[in-house]
Amino acid sequence: MNKVFIILIFLAIAKIASAQKVFSVEYANQADIKVFVVKYQNQADLKVFKVKYENQAGENDGKWFFTKYENQAEFKIYFVEYENQADLNIFFVEYENQAGWENREKIHLMY
Repeated sequence: MNKVFIILIFLAIAKIASAQKVFSVEYANQADIKVFVVKYQNQADLKVFKVKYENQAGENDGKWFFTKYENQAEFKIYFVEYENQADLNIFFVEYENQAGWENREKIHLMY
């Protein structure tokens, strides 16, 4: 019984740690990942849906929660002005079920 409890706690912690909580920084040198917002879905590496609450954040599936403070985030991102400056091209979608990876070669950037 004790082992099962410990395993469940470990899995819960692992799930929380993998949530996509991001913070938008002011300067590129502060960022873990530089992103560019594209105009069209088919240009994106990742389609992102902004969730309202932290517990709705996904596990590297494009559901992002923007934190209020830098130390709460798993990733610090910087929005670049030009596409060629970006590590990752994203497109913000209107509905949660539209979120996800289009270019799975870049999935490692969000781990």
